Amino acid sequence: MGTLIYGHGDLTIDFDDRTLAHLQVVIGTKLRRRESFLLSWNDDGQDGERRSSIWLDTSVPLYFRYLGTRMPDLNHDWIAQLMAGANSGPGLVLMSEPAGRAEGSRFPRS
Repeated sequence: MGTLIYGHGDLTIDFDDRTLAHLQVVIGTKLRRRESFLLSWNDDGQDGERRSSIWLDTSVPLYFRYLGTRMPDLNHDWIAQLMAGANSGPGLVLMSEPAGRAEGSRFPRS
């Protein structure tokens, strides 16, 4: 299980390494363009499932920490869907990986 750490350790969000790698590509692309946006996901808490959201901005430190050492193969269809969401009004809403397998690339297509 990997962790996205936002701010100065104030907020930690756990995602599996595969999901976190795909989020890193999308979030990195948006922030590199200096575009702030909303990230939303469903999480399970002690009091049941809930939805959470954070506003991502280049002025706030962001750290991706992985449990494993190997970069997973990336699914470019999933990255495209996540990026489309990140560019929309509601922002990046984490969705399940689409059916099919990763394309075997360690880096996104340009």
